[in-house]
Amino acid sequence: MTNIVVLVGRVTRDPESRETNGGTTVTNLSVVTDRPARNSEGKTYKDEKGFTVKDAEFHRITCFNGLGKNVAQYCTKGQMVSIEGRIHYTQWEDADKIKRYGCEILADKVDFLTRGASQDNKDAPDIDE
Repeated sequence: MTNIVVLVGRVTRDPESRETNGGTTVTNLSVVTDRPARNSEGKTYKDEKGFTVKDAEFHRITCFNGLGKNVAQYCTKGQMVSIEGRIHYTQWEDADKIKRYGCEILADKVDFLTRGASQDNKDAPDIDE
């Protein structure tokens, strides 16, 4: 059995990082991917300006330890990234005793495909553009 995810998309906001009581770095980020939208006949279509209409999906990504530190330091909003990891589902009960469900990608690898919008990452590793 296999649980492998590969995403290529743009970071929607700067990553948020924290450290657990046990010293583990946990970094969360959101990545958006898109694909051509389809009409009721299953065909792609264009908007009034002639561009193919897209459907967007937003993905929650979690990175740990060294990977989490690198993502927190060098990744910024608008940056194109490639993520390899696995899907992780969670369930919990909220304060009103309602069962809730969530889904995230636990990243094993994050490649920076472009530089982010921030000038703070000028020490980031070189990127082949």
